Amino acid sequence: MAAQLLLGKPLAEKIKGEVSQEVVSLKATGVSPSLVAIQVGQNDASRVYTNAQRKVAEAVGIKYELQELPADLTQDQLLKHIAGLNNDPKVTGIILQMPLPAQIDAKVCQWSIAYEKDVEGMTPHNMGLVTYGKPRLVPCTAKGAFELVKSTGVDVYGKEIVVIGHSDIVGKPAALLFLNEFGTVTVGHIATGQRGLTESHVRRAEILIVAVGVPHLVKGDWVKEGAIVIDVGINATKDGKIVGDVETEIAAEKAAYITPVPGGAGTATTAILMQNTVEAAKWQLEKRA
Repeated sequence: MAAQLLLGKPLAEKIKGEVSQEVVSLKATGVSPSLVAIQVGQNDASRVYTNAQRKVAEAVGIKYELQELPADLTQDQLLKHIAGLNNDPKVTGIILQMPLPAQIDAKVCQWSIAYEKDVEGMTPHNMGLVTYGKPRLVPCTAKGAFELVKSTGVDVYGKEIVVIGHSDIVGKPAALLFLNEFGTVTVGHIATGQRGLTESHVRRAEILIVAVGVPHLVKGDWVKEGAIVIDVGINATKDGKIVGDVETEIAAEKAAYITPVPGGAGTATTAILMQNTVEAAKWQLEKRA
């Protein structure tokens, strides 16, 4: 069996087309979606992401502003800055770029973002909505993985789904999204691996989501025949190659669908960020009604 590649670009283009139409509709009512990204200190990797955000935002008609703050900013100063954006009706979305300097607690600051402007879906309010099956603003990469699986047309109901990695931004919300569709979800993490159970879990997965950040953690021959494999990992090897968390070439001989790395699960993330920005603007409009 040769797996069909699940490319992120078609999903991203579909989302961008839908977002563009929604932006036009919102502007016709006097609402102009806008996204403010906050960068504390200089970070080359973060600059790559903010450049991509700006490009996609401009393509779909969303106003984008990168606010660069000094590296010696205190946590209280950042919280006051975020509070100002929360209270600014012209700002409909806020994203806090990572990493933050050591003197700042990322969760405290992320959680201070008004939940209806939280386009990363990281506040307790928005994560709670995912938990209760009423998602509105969902972590972007987790949603991208979920939407890629849905794009295959496979019914998630009752399927054995294994999520390797339990991060707040991918693993946990992805698991919840599949639970909401009545998938039978198992979550593995570093402690699972220490007990030697990761392989046995992977072998039974009809849908496998891997988001750990360890090159080729999941061996290709572990993958179940006909499985859907979503590899969220992006890892640079010593020889300069970019590889995922799964041994793609070997896994592709057994899987029905598999995401390439790069070009797979992460490709739609920025488009989903813009989708969330539009959803946030609509939410705020509802609250004012």
